[in-house]
Amino acid sequence: MISILSAVIPSPAADAAHEAAHETAARFWQGAYSVACPTCHVQAGELCLARRSIHAARRSLYLQNPKTTGLVPLLVGRVR
Repeated sequence: MISILSAVIPSPAADAAHEAAHETAARFWQGAYSVACPTCHVQAGELCLARRSIHAARRSLYLQNPKTTGLVPLLVGRVR
């Protein structure tokens, strides 16, 4: 969504929003940031050295075994 916004309205605000989205995902270990990057060798929860992008190897490693923990499973009781 943010990359579409920066393509339509190129501005420093859109660039800052895109950067903030990546930093937030990394800070809370969401998505591909929940695994270490085999390309640039950074730990899980850190941005790749190519900022504002995720290496393809990191994304594929995450997609092989995605983690589905979050707030919703904690609030919903177990199904018997």
